Order: sequence, then structure tokens, then C-alpha cells
Amino acid sequence: MSDGCRIAARIWMPKSADQEPVPAILEYIPYRKRDFMRARDEPIHRYFALEGYASVRVDIRGSGDSGGLLHDEYTLQEHEDALEIIAWIATQPWCSGAVGMMGISWGGFNALQVAALKPPALKAIITLCSTDDRYADDAHYMGGCLLNENMQWGSILTLYGALPPDPEIVGERWRDMWRERIEALKPFPVLWMGHPWRDDYWKHGSVCEDYGAIECAVYAIGGWADGYSNAVPRLITHLDCPRKGLIGPWAHVFPHDGVPGPEIGFLQEAVRWWDHWLKGRKTGIMDEPLYRVWMQDSVAPRPYYETRPGRWVAEEAWPSPRIQQRRLHLNPGRLDSVPARETELSFCSPQTTGLRSGEWCGFGAEGEMPSDQRPDDGGSLAFDGEPLGEPLEILGAPVLALELRADAPVALLAARLCDVAPDGSSLRVSYGLLNLTHRDGHEQPAPLEPGRWYQVRLQLNDIAHAIPAGHRLRLALSTSYWPIAWPPPEAAVIGLRTGASTLTLPVRPPRAGDERLLLFEPPEAAPAKGHKKLRHMVMRRTIETDLTSNETVFTLRGDGGELGGATLARIEVIDLDLGYSLLRRHRIGESDPLSAQTELVQTTTLQRGDWSVRIECRTRLTATFESFKFNGDLETYEGEAPFARREWNLTIPRALV
Repeated sequence: MSDGCRIAARIWMPKSADQEPVPAILEYIPYRKRDFMRARDEPIHRYFALEGYASVRVDIRGSGDSGGLLHDEYTLQEHEDALEIIAWIATQPWCSGAVGMMGISWGGFNALQVAALKPPALKAIITLCSTDDRYADDAHYMGGCLLNENMQWGSILTLYGALPPDPEIVGERWRDMWRERIEALKPFPVLWMGHPWRDDYWKHGSVCEDYGAIECAVYAIGGWADGYSNAVPRLITHLDCPRKGLIGPWAHVFPHDGVPGPEIGFLQEAVRWWDHWLKGRKTGIMDEPLYRVWMQDSVAPRPYYETRPGRWVAEEAWPSPRIQQRRLHLNPGRLDSVPARETELSFCSPQTTGLRSGEWCGFGAEGEMPSDQRPDDGGSLAFDGEPLGEPLEILGAPVLALELRADAPVALLAARLCDVAPDGSSLRVSYGLLNLTHRDGHEQPAPLEPGRWYQVRLQLNDIAHAIPAGHRLRLALSTSYWPIAWPPPEAAVIGLRTGASTLTLPVRPPRAGDERLLLFEPPEAAPAKGHKKLRHMVMRRTIETDLTSNETVFTLRGDGGELGGATLARIEVIDLDLGYSLLRRHRIGESDPLSAQTELVQTTTLQRGDWSVRIECRTRLTATFESFKFNGDLETYEGEAPFARREWNLTIPRALV
């Protein structure tokens, strides 16, 4: 870089690229290209090289084998480095001067963010499982509610930030680089909790602040089982550049590894995109519909689906003029086409409502999908429709318009739309959360005035779902949604005015052109070399309730036992063994929101011959009425000798959370 920092990359390219320059594709993330992500990277980047591209995989400054320090997500420094990297790539003798950028999650975020900076060589991007809005639609906050994902993801990134570079790459200075990383390390959950409202911190990197800044072509891809699918319809709605949107049934994974299935030939689809925008070939990809999604069939609720039945459907424009808005009225216990006399219904949910919610963001692992919602429905105020006389398909975001009041200044509202089968099983279709102090926006929330009536709008997550005849719709409202969201400081009672509150569904009529959609090819990938998986990362999830204390504990164990940093993989080509273990626990009492507690324990190991390092990270979050309490410690070892240690005991004001 221009400041002297050295950035590490792996590059795959056609053997003839020095004589016949080719376009380049950049993936730019902090997830350690040399070891942890090697088996994921090689099948993708080698595939692009075999298709006539130079594929460049870069460790962000302060991660992997790159120099410098990783201070946060999506920093100004990260963006400035990206501009230098793209300019460097474009001027290499093996590059034609045309560059694309691609990534999933972090790499999908910064592909959008860098595109908004308009580097001249960047002609097109593919952004997967990302967002245009870092505050309202990311792992930290949802509807102004603090997500427990903030604690999980932030703790994992804290551990990642403490990993050393590889001595085989950086030489003897690896210890100095490692110590510098540890000394500069921040507990990321606390950093993000320090910004509970939508301020300039979150506006930075949120391309929704100025969609017009993006001028290169954008292919936005997501999955219904992921936490980031809402951004796809927003991007194709608001971008003025050439664009496409695709949402499958998948979790937070590449579509060629798609779980739930069916997976698709994503890499072939990507090459069609790159060939069009980087090589100027006619592939037909821009002649196809703007927005294509997997219309999910109704299924029995289960915590894991290998395949999610359904079919591909498409819309030529979005928002689509074909979508019909169907309004249903919330009457006592019922969803009706006409309102009944206005009545007030009050509810206050057990703090354990939400235990059947699954993970906020799925990764395709067993046990992470929402299970049968009946236990959570029982802790909610529920409204049921009549059994459907004919099938109903929805595509888009259901919207609630509610008249309500609360008896406390801070309250949470969770809304779930469910598909109830004739046997009574309840399948979650979509959900939404709102911190009611954010009822008028996220920049300047205001306490509720107890007893005062408010008109509140709550938009649920976008979804495509087909509900069969004979099934019924259920809307379930609750004042808690644990462990997805942190509870307010006291258990509020919410009063809802029925007859004056509505649910609006985006109903999609049939489209004959769906039957003629071009089929995706089966998945392809290049081989990954020299990587041997020694054991699968088994994720076990349990829920235990102590009937004496009335405390419920949700536990996730990764690796199938107590933590020992068990070896997961051996990378034979660099003679390296990798290990990782995770324990996550959420505790809460049924009636006491201040009993909420989340803790994570992680261990990771890297070993090659006599070189061995181990990092142990423990983090814990609790709360009082006024503040959050974060405790954490990180211990690092070279061999069995302690190397460096960090400890944090921090207090964060609640600020209407």
C-alpha cells in the first residue's frame, strides 16, 4: 500500500495470461485465505481461472498474512486499500484492465461499498448475502432491537483478530505482528453496542444513503434461510445501474453449496455475468427477468431441511405491478377481510417466547431452522384466518399497521406470520421486530408515554411462500423474542386495538412465463488440493429448563463436547493442522428480563511441526435496568507457554434498548 503496509493475496490465473491479458475478479475479506478459508476459496477461484479470469483473493489489512491492524468492519482504511488494490490489479501485465468484485457476507458488503466509490477499473460486482443498510438490516440491530447475533459475531471476530500471520509467509516478525494485533484488539460487540441508534457510524458503508453512487453492474444474490435476503429486493428497486436479483432457499452459503437445496450452478451463472460485463460477450443474462426467486412450498416445520420444495418464479420489474396487496383485519383471535368492533386486547409474553425461532442467520447446519411454532404461539397474542379455500402465494414483505399502547417507556414487539396446517403444526413464514421507542425512526428514538395510543408500522422480512388450500394463516404477536433479541429492561404489557389494526399481504398471481425460465445448470467447481477434513464440525443445540428456578438455558456446542480445540482439518500442502471449538449459551428466567445472559467460549489452534499456537476467548453479556455489562478475556499460547492476555470489564448504557 502507499503507506508501506504489505497486503497478502493469492492469485489464480490462466497460464497464458502474461501473453494474453485477462479480466480479473477480486474477493477481499478478513477470513484467512491461507488456512481457514483455503478449502472454500480454491474451488471458486481456480474455477474462474479455468474460465479465463485472473482471480485474486486478498486478506484485508490486519488479517491473515497482511500487515497492519484490523480495527473494525468496513473502515475508511479498508475502502482506501481496496481502491489501491483494484488500481494495482488493473495495471498488471496479466490483466486486461477490467476488474470485477465478488463476495459473500463481508465480501458482499464491501463489494457494494467499493462500487459506490467508483474505481474506474471496476465494471461489475456480484454481492451475496449482504446488505445496503448496516444499521437496520445487519447482524447488530433489527428494528432497533439488539440482536444476540451482535454478541456472537462480535466475539468470533474478536477471536479472528487475535490470530497470528503464518511464519512461512512473514518470517520471524510473525511474533511482533501477533503481539501488535493482540495489544490493539477491541471487543467488537462493545464497539457496536456503543452505537445503539442509526448515527454516522452506521451510515458509513450503508449504500442506501446514496444508491445513485453505484454505477457499475450489480448482481445481488441471497437466500430465504439467510439473515440478509431483504437487501436484494431493495437493491433492485433503488439502484439505477444495470442490475439483477436472485433469492434461493439457501442459508448463508454460496448457491453451489446451497443448503437447503436445491443448489444451483452458481459458478457457471457467475461466469455468464463476468463474460457479459468484463469480456463483452453476449451471454443473454441481461435478457432474462430482473428478479428471480424460489417460491417455497409449505412443509412440515423441522429444524433442518436438506432440500426445500418449491419452484423458480420471476418478475420482470420490481416492485412488480402484478403484486396485489390483500388487507386483513385483526379482530379478536381472528384475521378477517372486514373489521369488527374495536376492542382492546392486552398481552405480556413469557421471556422464553422465541426459543423455537432458530438462528437469526442460518449457515446450513442441522438444528438452526425455526421448528414448530406452537410453543411460541402459546406465549403470543394470536390471530387466525379461516382455512384457505384455494392456494395463496405471497412474494414480498408483509406489513402490519397497528394501534397500540404500553405500560412501560421501552417495549419490544415481535410479529410472526405462520402457515398452520390442518394437523395444527405452525410453520414460521416470516417475522419482524420493532423496538417501540423506534416507532418513528432509528435516528432519534423516544420513550413511550405509558398508556398513550400510537399508530405503529412493522414490516416483516421479505419472503416467497405458497400456502395450500386447507391451511390457515396465523399472526402471532409477542413482547419478547429470546434468544434472537435482547429483552427490554422490564416486562411491558402491550394493549392492541383490534378492528383498527391490519395485516397487508403481498399476493402474487400466477405468471405463465415461470414455466419457460431458463434452468440453472448443476453445480460445478474446481478441485481443492491438499486439504483433508479430519472431522465434521458437529453443532448440537439443546434447551433445558430448571423447574426450580424457572431458568431456561439454550446451549450450542460446536465439535460435540467440551472445548479442546479438536483438530478439524489438515492442509497437507502447507503441512498445517487447524482446530476450532465453540460453546454458546443463552440463559433467561421466564418472568425476569434482567436475568438474560449470553456467553461464548471459543478455542482455536494452528499447528505445523514444532510451531503451535492456541487462542482461547471467553465473552459474557448481562444487563441491569440502566446498562449492559460485558466481560471478556483472551489468552494466547505459543506451544504451552503463555504469550499474551487481554481482559475487559466494560459497561455500556442501554439508551432505550
